[in-house]
Amino acid sequence: MRLQIEDQDKLTHDPEFWNDQVRAQKVMSGLKRLRGKLEPWEQLVTEVNDLQEFYQLAVEERDESVEPEILELLQPIEKRYDELRVLELLSDEADRMDCFLEIHAGAGGTEACDWASMLTRMYTRWAERRKYKVEIVDLLEAEGGIKSATLQISGEFAYGYLKNENGVHRLVRISPFDAAARRHTSFVSVAAHPVLDETIDVDIKDDDIRIDTFRAQGAGGQHVNKTDSAIRITHFPTGIVVQCQNERSQHKNKATALSMLRSKLYEYYKAERDKENEKYSADKKAIEWGSQIRSYVFQPYTLVKDHRNKYESGNVQAVMDGEIDDFIEEFMKFSWENKAFVPDDADDL
Repeated sequence: MRLQIEDQDKLTHDPEFWNDQVRAQKVMSGLKRLRGKLEPWEQLVTEVNDLQEFYQLAVEERDESVEPEILELLQPIEKRYDELRVLELLSDEADRMDCFLEIHAGAGGTEACDWASMLTRMYTRWAERRKYKVEIVDLLEAEGGIKSATLQISGEFAYGYLKNENGVHRLVRISPFDAAARRHTSFVSVAAHPVLDETIDVDIKDDDIRIDTFRAQGAGGQHVNKTDSAIRITHFPTGIVVQCQNERSQHKNKATALSMLRSKLYEYYKAERDKENEKYSADKKAIEWGSQIRSYVFQPYTLVKDHRNKYESGNVQAVMDGEIDDFIEEFMKFSWENKAFVPDDADDL
């Protein structure tokens, strides 16, 4: 990694380096990413070596009185090591980027819409705990909650953390909307897409898309939007449709919608590429859209269980308040440990 930093740093000293702005930005982004990954490990190694010397000195002098101090110094080092180890699992080119998170209520009417609203709150609380910024890009309200919502969650590694939330989330509870107090099961689908920056190219041809304008939905009365500011973009080759109506400006909605389309196309083409490489994987653990990945049980007992790696927690209220880091990190480790082997000479990786 140090050699890569040295090589890229030499490029920046070339007098003609900034003549190509796009290439220069990619090199500078790469340098920043490499340094941001290397420097925390170097700092950790320095602290471990200092602590090791302190320990050896105490052993040589047979001074047991410093043991509590050594343990106290060791705890933050261990915590930082665990955090850096998780970040090492976020190695894909888009992992560091912001995230578009889509939440769609399934069949079930009011009950499903309430569940979509609960999940929207859960991910919002999770983002706030990490000091991430959350913006509503698109929102379709319904009786009892939300029919669909698209959030833009901005912060380092937002997409890397959320990408494995893709799938169907199941709720089991006694419905507050059922006068007979019967137990109901509801389903909501979640999909994460990266907010791509200039370092990743996704070509969108003008002839391949249709841009439609429509009047954004509002709360009624004086808040009704009287202009066709909302934007819907259809991509003909893939059939992907995106829309944005959160801004009053049609121009801003169009820019956001195009960003969402680039993100979805990136995911689409990446999935197509992975299909081509499946022939190199003898036992690939694919997790496809529509699969039930996690259950949240409120009654007759409390349990949140990830069906992919069997990780579970009995504190359902804490999970609904945004404490989902353990589920995210445990699945990341599980995915890495079960990652299929791909030979070095595989094409198009």
